[in-house]
Amino acid sequence: MATFTWVASTGASLTIRPTVRRVAFGDGYEQRLAFGINTQPEVWSLEFRAKTTTEAAVIDAFLRARGAVESFTWTTPAGVVGKFICEEWSRSVDEPNIETVRATFKQVFDL
Repeated sequence: MATFTWVASTGASLTIRPTVRRVAFGDGYEQRLAFGINTQPEVWSLEFRAKTTTEAAVIDAFLRARGAVESFTWTTPAGVVGKFICEEWSRSVDEPNIETVRATFKQVFDL
């Protein structure tokens, strides 16, 4: 499995949306149940700022090679190693030869 080794710029943000099944009954009564064994996957919004065009192209090539299908190992800003996929990313040119890559890493739990 490939490892994503680039360090994100300061300001990464974490979102957690627990996997829950809900059943609504009459009179506003609702029951909730955690669904699955890994019910709180992490989703990280990341920026890799002030990268040269070459560095940005290498990050882009790494993400394209996995194509949102193949997971990779990544260490979060909190220092936790996990398996992630990247379903969406973008590149912007800030100055000549200076770019920013923005990506969203979603934690996955597969073999």
